Amino acid sequence: MRWVAALLAAALLTAALVGCGGGGAEPGAPKGATLVLDFQPNAVHSGIYAAQANGDFADEGIDLHIQEPSSTADSAKLLETGRADFAVMDINDFGIARERGLDLVAIAAIVQRPLASVIVRDPNEIRTPADLAGKTIGVTGVPSDDAVLDTVLRSGGVDPSDVHKVTIGFNAVADLAAGKVDAATAFWNAEGVELQQRGIPVREFRVDQFGAPRYPELVVATRAGSEQKASDFLDALQRGYRALGQNPQSALGDLLGAVPDLDRASQEGQLHALTSAQAFSAGNEGGPPTAMGSLRSYGAWLTWATQHGLVSKSDAGQIKAGFAQP
Repeated sequence: MRWVAALLAAALLTAALVGCGGGGAEPGAPKGATLVLDFQPNAVHSGIYAAQANGDFADEGIDLHIQEPSSTADSAKLLETGRADFAVMDINDFGIARERGLDLVAIAAIVQRPLASVIVRDPNEIRTPADLAGKTIGVTGVPSDDAVLDTVLRSGGVDPSDVHKVTIGFNAVADLAAGKVDAATAFWNAEGVELQQRGIPVREFRVDQFGAPRYPELVVATRAGSEQKASDFLDALQRGYRALGQNPQSALGDLLGAVPDLDRASQEGQLHALTSAQAFSAGNEGGPPTAMGSLRSYGAWLTWATQHGLVSKSDAGQIKAGFAQP
């Protein structure tokens, strides 16, 4: 009868565990959640790290794990498979994921304007997009690069076929510095800042100043059906970016404290570029990230994206449905 006694003891132990909240968890304990970033941690994420350092997520009952992706494709995959609860995504990647049938929802915008640009290495020779005609221009190979380059070129009356386009991967800084290309598609808040810090004179044609609308570059996404669960997360996130707006250096310190391998001077330059351009503001004044829903923000992006073939017009309705309404 020893086996009967063993089963009874196991049953009593299980009941005790359930009575304590299941699995030994205390009632009211913070809920674990994973946020995967769009890229390695950098100044644009300072508000996230400020919220983490200030205990904003913990105050909302969230034990948040911030995860760096191994590639830009990670965010959509990790969300879809349930290995991440939230993800920071480039809006173009989000649209493409929706087009491919992934049931994701954008619930907030972190960066409220495009970060993409065409950067030229000789600002004296290339003063306007019209001067790009006949030049060699590097692109990473990411689909949105073509849309950015075409937009900037056409703003200067240049047909995209009138430039020599080469794929250089993510080597814009090295190739521009070495003079291997005359210009390259790159982020003005990252590669643009690095080139300037190296003392290399450049000119930036920021896409929303040369033909594209002002749209939110980075959005926070989750799986469809999880929007309600995201409200506490968004409350904490907004407090983090509000703290960044009030004291950028403190928020940057939170980022550098969590990721000490980052170069302080580089991140200070990036954050200064972002705040100077009011990239975290939905309007012309500073402020925290806002809930998605404005047709003038993601709607303008969707129109631009379909016009340039980033996503299909026939899938525009499906993509639009992926933006949470306020």
